[in-house]
Amino acid sequence: MDHEKLQNTREEYTVASLSENSTKADPIKQFEAWFSEAQELNLPEQNAMTLSTATHDGRPSARIVLLKGVYNGGFVFFTNYLSRKGKEITKNPVCALTFFWPSMERQVRIEGTLEKVSKEESEKYFHSRPKNSQIGAVVSPQSQEIDSRDVLEKKWEETAAEYNEKEVPKPSFWGGYIVKPQVIEFWQGRESRLHDRIVYKKMDSKSWKKVRLAP
Repeated sequence: MDHEKLQNTREEYTVASLSENSTKADPIKQFEAWFSEAQELNLPEQNAMTLSTATHDGRPSARIVLLKGVYNGGFVFFTNYLSRKGKEITKNPVCALTFFWPSMERQVRIEGTLEKVSKEESEKYFHSRPKNSQIGAVVSPQSQEIDSRDVLEKKWEETAAEYNEKEVPKPSFWGGYIVKPQVIEFWQGRESRLHDRIVYKKMDSKSWKKVRLAP
């Protein structure tokens, strides 16, 4: 590794600015506005987000998952409930989400609590996925050790044959979570590392407090 090159790797952010007056009163609507801009620019993996969870004693872990909905005041994704993240969520139902859109020089950071979405919502989304993905969710014991990829592929082929002419049932261990935000930060890169950071803090069921943080 070239450590000198690494230390000197940096970008100057000049695309846009962010002020208290330019942001909406509701952070969910502000997120939707930024996300719509990312969609209009056709950014790759625009709904990719880092999901950070932690064990009950505070050991963190993070991975990229995909946002699949913004509704009922929260952010929705789907996963295997028996995966590492699912087990951590069961014991410690808090998390952080991070979106990063480099070409827009923007980040969104979200902190909140997690709840499972309804079985009906999970069923609806599961059956909207490509059938091969449905089968993948059925056969993969996510986060568990397996002997080889061959074992996984053989199980996939057997399951695909079983459901060749039938609907794939949603596994009981698979479904959605909704992140109910308590804090949402909008970060806009600026020159000289004097970035704009506008943070919303949940005050009660309907109101948010908006503040600016130093970069």
